[in-house]
Amino acid sequence: MRYITTIGERLFLIEIVDEHNILVDGVAYRVDFESISDQPVYSLLLDGQSYESYVYPDEDYWQVLLRGVLYPAFIEDEREKRLRSSARSSVAEREEYLLRAPMPGLVVSLPVVEGQTIAKGEVLVILESMKMQNELRSPRAGMVARVRVKAGDSVELKQTLLSVI
Repeated sequence: MRYITTIGERLFLIEIVDEHNILVDGVAYRVDFESISDQPVYSLLLDGQSYESYVYPDEDYWQVLLRGVLYPAFIEDEREKRLRSSARSSVAEREEYLLRAPMPGLVVSLPVVEGQTIAKGEVLVILESMKMQNELRSPRAGMVARVRVKAGDSVELKQTLLSVI
């Protein structure tokens, strides 16, 4: 799988070769990346060097704290990058918008119902992940067309939660 990662103004092309080998801009690295307990703390072994990192999902980015420096990292696969580049705006006003889970988690609350008219920025879903509650908001005004989850459901990364038309 290939990903485009943006850190600051710099783009990195990352290809996952297998469980322990990656390519970053065509350069091969041997890696071991393991979660430590149930916290957002990870052990990273990169070409024999050991690092401890903290990784937190933010609304649109991943916040990565490594060696005392905080890096906001925007990560998307090649398909997402092409779609984003070709779109005129982030959310077309006339098309159905699918709210997808930005991370795995537990649906805590759905303050909207099917058929409800909503405003831009209105909270659609409250999702708990890594013991933090995240408010997922509408990027535009519209109507909730279809709710695909309910409070108490566990969801996976990029699972469709609901749609807005």
